Order: sequence, then C-alpha cells, then structure tokens
Amino acid sequence: MRGKETFQIGIHPINWVGEDVREHGADTTYETILDDIQRLGLTGTEMGRKYPQDRAVLKSELDARGIKLVSQWKSVLLSDPAYREQELAAYREHVRFLSGMGSTVISTAEVGGSLHFDPRRTPNEKEVLRLDEYGWRCLAEGLNAAGSIAREYGMKLAYHHHGGTVVESPEEIDRLMELTDPSLVWLLYDTGHAFYGGADPLQVLRKHYDRIAYIHLKDVRPAVLDEARAEGADFVTCIRKSVFTLPGDGCIDFAPIIAELVGRGYDGWAMLEGEQDPALHPPYDYARNALQYIGALLEAERGKE
Repeated sequence: MRGKETFQIGIHPINWVGEDVREHGADTTYETILDDIQRLGLTGTEMGRKYPQDRAVLKSELDARGIKLVSQWKSVLLSDPAYREQELAAYREHVRFLSGMGSTVISTAEVGGSLHFDPRRTPNEKEVLRLDEYGWRCLAEGLNAAGSIAREYGMKLAYHHHGGTVVESPEEIDRLMELTDPSLVWLLYDTGHAFYGGADPLQVLRKHYDRIAYIHLKDVRPAVLDEARAEGADFVTCIRKSVFTLPGDGCIDFAPIIAELVGRGYDGWAMLEGEQDPALHPPYDYARNALQYIGALLEAERGKE
C-alpha cells in the first residue's frame, strides 16, 4: 500500500541571501525574504543571517506571516576533542533557541578539516583534511553527545552531509551513519550535496531513509560543476559560480525521489534550496518554478493511488 503525501515543503533564505558567499544578496532585507515566502504560499523557513536575532522580534515577524522556523544550521568542531566541551555548551544554547521557536530538528555539520569553516585552517591551504580513525571516533562520540542534548528538548540532531567538509562522499555518509547512535544522530538528506559529493541522490535516500529527519531539495548544474572542477575550484568558489540551483533547473531527476518520499510516507520538512547568485537568478521566480515542478511530480504520484 502506498503512503500518502504528508511532508511539508518550505524554503531556505539562502536563496535570497548567501551564507558562505556574503556578497550574494548583501542588500536584501529580511522583510523581502519573508514577504516572498508568504507570497509563495509556504509556511516553513530556516534561520538566515538577515533575520532578526532577537527571539521575540523574530517570532513576531514569522507569526505575522504564518511562517514557522523549521531549523537553523549549527557548525560543530567535534572531531578534535580539545573543542568538545565548548562545542557542546554552544550546541545546548543553539538547541534552547530553536526549541523556544518551536523547531524540532537541528541542521548540524562538522567543520573540522574544511577549508572555509575550520578556525584552525590557514588561507593558503588547498585541500579538505579528511578524518583519520581517531578523528572519526571523536566526531561520532561528540555527535552522540550533541544528539543527546537535542533529545533532552524533544528535538533531533539532523546531520548535514555537505560539500567541502569531511562528510561529503557517499562512503563518508555511510561511515557516519555506521559510527553514530541511530537514536541520537539523524540525517539531513540533501539532494544537491549528495550529487556534489559523488553519490546518486536516490541511492542515498533509499539506503539511509530510516535515519532521515529532514530534507533539502537542491539541484545541480553539471556543466558548471564540471568547469569548476576542471579549474580546481573549492566549494565556496563553486557557490560563486552558481553550481547549485533549485529543483527542475538542473540535472537531478526528482521524479523517483518524490515517488520514494510519497511511497514511504515521509512526514518531515523538505526545504527548497538553490544557493546561487540571486542577482543572476531571481529567488522568487526560481522558487515559484521549483514549486510548480515539485507540485507536478506530487500530482503524478497522487494519480497512481
């Protein structure tokens, strides 16, 4: 028996304002972002750097538009045990904030070893430092501890496999899932980052479905990615080149992905995410087109029932 379409579609403010590339959308206001989300008829967003930092103000602005704060990215450096105590203290504060906003998942990613996010790295370095056995063990232990904090508040740590980090390839996703406690560490499944990391997004979905707590729906421009890799571009340069786009505008076939989610009865959030230059790719228009594309796929699935 097929499952029903129960998941909710939201959108990430990164479509309007870059997080890793600060010049993208630098002059865009949070009011513009939230008004566009409301016009799109969507009711879920992640935290963005332009959003009000004061919880009361943020809640007022979201409530006025009928929008819920679904999650917020949290960088962690848990592969190095010297950082664990301070990282877990910061994680608890992050969880408290999201819990107070009514969120249930925490987008979480290890930054140790990455070029652009690891505070221990220097500007002249060129490669991500992959984890050794000790680093993997420390990361898993740290994530289990962070996941335990999340569980105290009735929330889930959703690990975001991500380009330019130590959990990027399908093998690294597998390793993380093997080493961590499935009751404490869940997966943020990102279609675009799966493709970027060398995986078949559908296979990642099928293999790790039981661990998935949260989803980012992102597409990829393969010609731009091929060009960037031929130049030896790092992850942030790939963002500047607009390697990523929204569903329906790239090479990923979302039909089997949506079919899998509907068939299994996925009931969490799926966020539209493009992470491209908004000056070249108008966020509202791209989001509207992506919603039409995903909507048609959902309608096709309903027709099969």
